[in-house]
Amino acid sequence: ITPPYFYSNVFSTRALSLGTKISTKKTILNSLHLLDTLNNQQKSQVSLFVDTLLEWNERMNLTAVTERCAVMERHVEDSLALLPIIENAFSKHCSVIENAKLKVVDVGSGAGLPGVILAIARPDWQVTLIESLQKRCCFMEHVVEVSGVSNIQIVRMRAEDAGQNPQFREMYDVAVARAVAEMRVLAEYCLPLVRVGGLFVAAKGFDPQEEVENAKEAIRLMGAFMLQLCS
Repeated sequence: ITPPYFYSNVFSTRALSLGTKISTKKTILNSLHLLDTLNNQQKSQVSLFVDTLLEWNERMNLTAVTERCAVMERHVEDSLALLPIIENAFSKHCSVIENAKLKVVDVGSGAGLPGVILAIARPDWQVTLIESLQKRCCFMEHVVEVSGVSNIQIVRMRAEDAGQNPQFREMYDVAVARAVAEMRVLAEYCLPLVRVGGLFVAAKGFDPQEEVENAKEAIRLMGAFMLQLCS
């Protein structure tokens, strides 16, 4: 199950990207194909992440999904489905930058989704995971340590504070968010983190149209515009 994603690109200060979720044979096959493109080390790191997530989930609330196959489908494959969306949108609509060198921030990362999976799949990307809860940060730190993924930075901070912090404001090429907040609030959290000409990608629910409509004015005021809804 992978989301169709909705993007938008920022005018003068940042870029925005938004998303929705749909279940189609095509999107499932696309994400499975992306899993097949990973090398053996990356596949091992993904497997270790899933095993660790399920183990830690027995003593803390990291995910409502408790079966390994469901974690692979609903978390790993959905996260991998962001890759072509980011790379295609950047190559077509955003300012020129090597995809291999992207700086990505995962806002409200929770159990490290999608950020950890993106970092594993694209080791040349620099991925920052922003999460406010200490226990979830501890989990992500443990995953990074045992998996050997070296291109991840974990920041314990509230999402609304990160965008006002000069250390993070407008410092990223791409912001991603999954299951964090409704669109208007999410845009206010994420857009300040994205540089001029960057991109914000949000994975949303099955029918996000009303939510997106309610967010349009806030998005416009922050200098962004809707780019695309895709699957």
